[in-house]
Order: sequence, then structure tokens, then C-alpha cells
Amino acid sequence: MQPASARDMQPAISLLEKTPRLLETMLCDLPGELLHWKPAPERWSISEVLAHLSALEQVYAERVLRMVAEDSPAIAKYDQARAVSRGEYSRGSAGENLALFTRTRRSTLACLIGLPASAGARTGVHSELGSITLSEMLNEWANHDLGHLRQIAELYRAYAFHPHSGPFMKYSNPQP
Repeated sequence: MQPASARDMQPAISLLEKTPRLLETMLCDLPGELLHWKPAPERWSISEVLAHLSALEQVYAERVLRMVAEDSPAIAKYDQARAVSRGEYSRGSAGENLALFTRTRRSTLACLIGLPASAGARTGVHSELGSITLSEMLNEWANHDLGHLRQIAELYRAYAFHPHSGPFMKYSNPQP
């Protein structure tokens, strides 16, 4: 697959704009027990996924700002294992984490929407991946959003609906 070009920023930005609304719509009236349910001890709850999204939102926002303002800044790999071991995804309520995610995302989008297409060619040097473009990072960011939207939907599905669908359970196999 060819690397993303500058003109490939817009579909990613469009998805990044939609994610907060999708999350707010899907999660607005869910009970606390669903938000904190974990399908297995080593798996994340919806609340923990929201905390992860909130933490990563700040990382991505900083990366975008640096890649736009600096020439090929050093970009450190995100240490997810460290965040988990420090209990960072267990902090705050689901609502607090969603609100922080949404505020940070909207602020970052204000910067992204005003960028010319040529900004997609701006680069950074990732500590593990080497040279990356802003466009590539935005496409990864959108990919990351979709992965966690799917994860949240599967958690919701597996807890709230699948167990109560009687004989129809044989037609689906949620993977939370």
C-alpha cells in the first residue's frame, strides 16, 4: 500500500470530527454497570477505553501541534503498558473521560481544519517507526478511533443485548 499523501488528510479529519458525536450518541444513557463491565480481568471496560482515548487524544494533539510548528520533531512512542501499569485508565468516570476527550478533540480539530493540504507532508521522526508524515499520522489516528468505536460497540453488544437474544444468540458472536 502506498503512503498517504497530503490530499489524504480530509477523510481522516472527517472521521475525527465524527467520533465524539458517535461516542456521545452511543453512550449517553448507559448504566454504570455496563460502562464498568469487563468481559475478562485483562480486558478493558468501556470506561477504561474512554480513559485510553482521552489520554491518547492529548498525545495525538501534541504531536499534531509539534509537526505543524517544528521541522521533523522527535516523536516518542506511546508507552501503553506503562499507562496501564500506573492505573491511568482506571482514573475518572466514563463521563469525565468522554468530556475530556471531546474537549481536546474539538481543540485539535480547530487547528487541523485550517491547515492547507500541503501540511499533510509535514514530518516527524517517530522513535520506533522513523520518519512519518502528518497525513500518515492522521490516517492512523482515524484508524485508532474506528478500532475503539468497534471495541466499545462490541462491549455494549456483548453485555446488553447478546445474552438476552435467546435462540438468536447462535447467529452472533460478540468479540468484546
